[in-house]
Amino acid sequence: MQSLIITTPSGLYCPLGDFYIDPRKPVTKAIITHAHGDHARTGSLHYLAAAPSRAILQRRLGASASIETLHYGQTVTLNGVRVSLYPAGHILGSAQVRIEYKGEVWVVSGDYKLAPDPTCLAIEPIVCNTFITESTFGLPIYRWPDNETVFQQIYRWWRYNAEQGKASILLAYSLGKAQRILAGLKDRIAHFYTHTSVEQLTEAYRQTGIALPQTIPVADTDKKTSWSQGLILAPPAILNTTWAKQFGAASIGFASGWMLVRGARSRKGVDKGFVFSDHADWPGLLNAIQATNAERILVMHGATETLARYLREQGLQAAPLA
Repeated sequence: MQSLIITTPSGLYCPLGDFYIDPRKPVTKAIITHAHGDHARTGSLHYLAAAPSRAILQRRLGASASIETLHYGQTVTLNGVRVSLYPAGHILGSAQVRIEYKGEVWVVSGDYKLAPDPTCLAIEPIVCNTFITESTFGLPIYRWPDNETVFQQIYRWWRYNAEQGKASILLAYSLGKAQRILAGLKDRIAHFYTHTSVEQLTEAYRQTGIALPQTIPVADTDKKTSWSQGLILAPPAILNTTWAKQFGAASIGFASGWMLVRGARSRKGVDKGFVFSDHADWPGLLNAIQATNAERILVMHGATETLARYLREQGLQAAPLA
């Protein structure tokens, strides 16, 4: 079985097609699985990504970045290698990269999840010979509660704080998770206030046609604002900054898959943790891998050896990707 993808100091590379996937360094041709900063980096000459991610990527990579997009399922041929993108269910515009050469198919998953999300398309299983999977939460302890349970928990926390006259600051990644929370709480909370980074990316979602509730940038409010009557969405980076202190008495929550780990809430210095992730949990990883019917599984990011060892015990050919 030939290696359509190899690892290099610049990241995953397809020698036959002469392109990189989510390169760590500037390259000539970069295929981007999604717009999070650890996957979409500035400096490359040409970018290829899924069409729904264009508005977000342009904000992340800069107005001058050369970005070509493909509709999901559309194919382009690069030096004889057929490349197409399919939904990954991670965030808006996230994609799995399908690579085919002389009948052999490899798929690079990027980041993905199986949980429903109204702000992006659901992951689409792709049958392949080799599947390169992420394993950010690749340990059996990681099993997510369903979305509705988490939204009810956030709402009850917010309502209690409102009754106490306290502001509710919910920390969530500015891209993907914040918009998913907005969509899930839009019929329960009347007012949403946003940090600038959340607001800019939420507007990019709206430009792409994703329906989200009205949000009010904190920077545009006045001193008479009753913070306790709305939910404040901000990135984790605002913890222990002067920005977080402008709301007076406040409770700080954190929405993250890492909140499942005992002690994570206290280590982060927040009042309330909500187990909510844009990555697949352990059962999700196993289900996604099984759906590919892949002969070989290569594992990257996170608990690579644990997941690979478990897959080998199930009779699959699996190994961490160096």
